[in-house]
Amino acid sequence: MANSKGKRFFDKLKNKYKLAIFNEQTYQEVLVIRLSRLNVFTIVGASAILLIVLVTLLIAFTGLREYIPGYPDANQRLMIVRNAQRVDSLYVEIEKRNKFIDNVQNIIRGGVPEEVTESPEEETQEMNAPGVGNPVDVEFSRSEEDSAFRALVEKEEKYNLSYTAEMNPGTVLENTFFFTPLKGMVVNRFGDPRGHFGVDIVAGPGARVSAVMDGVVVFSGWTVETGYVIQVQHANNLISSYKHNERLLKSIGDHVKAGEAIAHVGNSGELTTGPHLHFELWYNGMPLDPQEYISF
Repeated sequence: MANSKGKRFFDKLKNKYKLAIFNEQTYQEVLVIRLSRLNVFTIVGASAILLIVLVTLLIAFTGLREYIPGYPDANQRLMIVRNAQRVDSLYVEIEKRNKFIDNVQNIIRGGVPEEVTESPEEETQEMNAPGVGNPVDVEFSRSEEDSAFRALVEKEEKYNLSYTAEMNPGTVLENTFFFTPLKGMVVNRFGDPRGHFGVDIVAGPGARVSAVMDGVVVFSGWTVETGYVIQVQHANNLISSYKHNERLLKSIGDHVKAGEAIAHVGNSGELTTGPHLHFELWYNGMPLDPQEYISF
């Protein structure tokens, strides 16, 4: 019975029906369509499925999806991403703050602070960051502006005495220790003859001439009257001058120590009468008698 009923149902679906459209005035057939129930169901179902697919694609790939209630628009999605990044950054900062507070508490209790170690992800991000690479492979080039600036700074720093111990301007010169520039016999004293601003010390040719104090060489060269001359700037506005040398051992800008060899005794220049050292000592632009402060 069940099989016969199912067979009769499918037979009904296959039965053909004629749909005719007539002209009302002439009763002439305008359109005739022959369909079965099965064809009608198939066409209607396929049309519905196609319509659903088209509507879905239209909503999914166009701006119409933003009009669906509950669906976020572009600005909302952008804000969601930014908020997620901010939350992640805030979490990292909170972790750093907690570690800092824990380390401070450990130090107060007399403990040892924990070393801050980066996670593998942070290390990977740092290694992959732009400009990060093997330090051995990094090459630095010096521009012309940088070279000119370095030369200017080095030139200005040549005469900088800041490396020496600062002296109180009120320090009395009698309490200042001077190293003997040359051991020998003083043949011409300060002011004798008139206009003689130093002392002449006789010694053997090539004897060592030493700096009387720490300082910087401000002049090292040749003059017609005094031959090879070297001058040293010291702290507390003191300048020492060494003339008639045979050979100079230091150049302009060199830093010298007290007792360090700076020249050799000679007989150079037109105003010399034999191998000797003409030594001068100046303070604040005024000549001093070296024999009052130095034992030759």
